[in-house]
Amino acid sequence: MFHVEEVMGTAVTIDIADPLPHGTLTGLVERTCAWLHEVDERFSTYKPASEVNRLDRGELPAGGCSPDMKEVLDACAELRRATGGYFDAWATGRLDPSGYVKGWSVEVASARLAAAGSLNHCVNAGGDVRTRGRPEPGRPWRIGVRHPWEPGEQAWVLSATDLAVATSGTYERGDHVIDPHSGEPATTLRSVTVTGPDLAVADAYATAAQAMGLDGLLWLARLADSGYESAAVTGDGHAYRSEGFPTV
Repeated sequence: MFHVEEVMGTAVTIDIADPLPHGTLTGLVERTCAWLHEVDERFSTYKPASEVNRLDRGELPAGGCSPDMKEVLDACAELRRATGGYFDAWATGRLDPSGYVKGWSVEVASARLAAAGSLNHCVNAGGDVRTRGRPEPGRPWRIGVRHPWEPGEQAWVLSATDLAVATSGTYERGDHVIDPHSGEPATTLRSVTVTGPDLAVADAYATAAQAMGLDGLLWLARLADSGYESAAVTGDGHAYRSEGFPTV
C-alpha cells in the first residue's frame, strides 16, 4: 500500500510492502498519519498554540511538558554535547528542535509499524527516509538524493535495507541552518546526507555538519566508526562521500 500525506510542511510518503490484509494496511497507514499530525501539532514552530511555542514563550513550565517533549529536549541536549554545540535547538535564539523532530517522528513511526507487523516499509518525509526490510524479495529499497543544483535530478541513488537516510540542504528552505557559534547562516555546504541506523540521529548529524561548514567534512568522516556514512556537496560544487556511503 502506498499513501501520501501532507503534514509537517511536506509530503510524507508511506510505502508498506508487507502482504497484509487491506484492512490491516489501511489501519497501519491511518495510525501512522495520526502520529505525524500529533507531532506537527505539538512541535510546529509555525503554530502559535503548539507545545514547543508555549514552552518557548514561558507559558508552559519545563516540568509540565509532555513525555515526548521531554524525550526530544533530552536528546537535543545530548546531541549538542556530542557535536560540540553545532547542533543546537536554540541556535536561532528561540526553541526550535526541528532539526531533530522530523527524523525522530519518522523513526518512531517506523518502529511502530514494525511492532504492528510491518517488517517491509519505507517512510519518506521530505528527504528524511526510514526503510525496513525490502520492497520485494531480493531487492533493496532505492532512495534518490536530490541534486542540490539541478531540480528534478539526483546526486546519488542509495541502496537501503533497514537504513535511515537524512539530508540537510539550502536548496529548498534557503539558508535556514545557523552556525550557533557565529550566529550566522551556514552557507559553505549546499547539501549534507547522512545514513545510519537511527533517523533522528542522522537528521541531527546532517544539520550539525552543515552548520560546521568545511570542518564538517572531516567530522562526518569520523562518524563512520559509529555506523553513520555521509556525503556532502559544497557551495562551489565539489562533492564528497565516505567510503561506505551506500550508493547503487
